[in-house]
Amino acid sequence: RPMTASSRRMSTSNRVSSRRTRTVALIPRISSDATVSATMSLMVNRMGPGERSAQCANGGHLRKVLIIGASSGIGLESVKAALASGFVVRAFARSAANIAISNANLERYAGDALNPRDITAALSGVDAVILALGIPMGRALILGPVRLFSEATQVIVPAMAAAGVRRLICVTGFGAGDSRARIGWLQGLGFRLVFGRAYADKDIQETLIRQSRLDWVIVRPGVLTNGRKTGRYQVLEAPTSWRNGLIARADVADFLVKALTSDAYVGKTPVLIN
Repeated sequence: RPMTASSRRMSTSNRVSSRRTRTVALIPRISSDATVSATMSLMVNRMGPGERSAQCANGGHLRKVLIIGASSGIGLESVKAALASGFVVRAFARSAANIAISNANLERYAGDALNPRDITAALSGVDAVILALGIPMGRALILGPVRLFSEATQVIVPAMAAAGVRRLICVTGFGAGDSRARIGWLQGLGFRLVFGRAYADKDIQETLIRQSRLDWVIVRPGVLTNGRKTGRYQVLEAPTSWRNGLIARADVADFLVKALTSDAYVGKTPVLIN
């Protein structure tokens, strides 16, 4: 029997409805939590090598950093750089009260890096650590004994593991560890005379960090200057490329803060020079 216009519309509607039903049936039901998880996974996988953002223990993006040795030198420059990058900064030093920076995201924390209770308390609520301890040039540095770097690391590394804080960015220097082999013979004489004791202790520090299960980066800057940040410095990864050179503390700090949120140098020991 010939179909009326009304019948044709109803038949077409039924076919469309049937196709929609079959299409929906092919799509599995996904809870909202699973959808978010899948979306986050897709976003992470689309990032290039070294561009994946570091995450804190609770799954959120890294936000609060503890900077040890924050009152001077590279540590103080790292405080400035981290604040400028939007981090909440806990600035740890025995003289933390003297840090002359005004910023709502800065928390001054007076403590001793050799005291386990101070370190444990300072790690509460942070997502990563920049370790930038230093010893002023003088008799103690040259004549020693120097144990600050290794003894502080023996406190900090297990405390981080216990607190679930995985990301550690540590500053040592060109000439520490296996980079010492890249120092020329003549330059090496002066290096051993002035820095020998300190760098022997930094060798131990690096070994302790390497043996840990943290997500660590050991940064080895060349000869430090008080120049302004340029953002134009070399990051030398391959041992065959390692060499000494000048670099501003502000540029070292720039690299340290960037390393907080990149996996590009995790488990590596880059040398920094201009």
